[in-house]
This record gives sequence, structure tokens and C-alpha cells, in this order.
Amino acid sequence: MKKLLVLLACLFATHTLVKADNDKPIQVSQMPQKAQTFIQQHFGDCKVAMAKMESDFLQKSYDVIFTNGNKVEFDRQGDWTDVDCKFTVVPEAIVPAAIRRYVADNYPDATIVQIELDRSNYEVQLSSGWELKFNPEFQVIDIDN
Repeated sequence: MKKLLVLLACLFATHTLVKADNDKPIQVSQMPQKAQTFIQQHFGDCKVAMAKMESDFLQKSYDVIFTNGNKVEFDRQGDWTDVDCKFTVVPEAIVPAAIRRYVADNYPDATIVQIELDRSNYEVQLSSGWELKFNPEFQVIDIDN
């Protein structure tokens, strides 16, 4: 009986490793509707270079890379988790007003080039190189350069 359980555990582990990091190219139209709407609203004038679905053992996510270098990541429901605008600025409507005010007041010469939502914390990268982390109440909890 123990040998059977060990064999089943090994088979399960092998299957999990084979299925992990399974990236599949897709069309934007195959993404959740919420993600499609987000792309149309905030990046409607950008051309999509590639869209893909990433499947891990228990998670699914979506990435969209635009020809101008911008990248947006979505969770399985189609909610954005990361917006990276390497050569442009993150669309203002994506950034919560409290974060926009804080950046404008404290870093007036900088623009927001990346924003990430991790659970309930926001991480923002500025064009000046500063990285700011905000808690759910939009209070700064970490600053890194």
C-alpha cells in the first residue's frame, strides 16, 4: 500500500512539473471580458504585439505586450495586476487618486511608469528610478531607489 501511495505521489509531482509554466499564445478576444475592456479603455490606440495565457498548477494569468513596449498583466478574472509602461506613462485613470496626489506633491518632476497591485498593496515605479509601496489606505510603507 505504501508503494502505491509513493508511486501516485511521484506521478502527481511529475505531472505537476510538466504542466507548470505552460504559456500559450492567444488572441485578446480569448481573454476575460474585463481584460478586453481594460485594454480598449486604456490602450486602445496601441497595437498588440502578443497576448498569452500562462497556466500554472492552480493559477491562470494573462499577459499582453504592445508594440511600443508596454505590458499589462491580468489575473484569471481579467483584473489588472501589473501595468508596465517602459517608454511612456501609465494611464492616469489606472492610478488611484491618492497615489497620483502623493507623487505630484513629492516627486513633481517624475512620472509613473509602472504600477503593480499585489494583494492589496500598490507598488509604483517612477521615471526618476524611485519605487514606492502603498498599503490599502494609500499610505507609503516603503521607498526604494
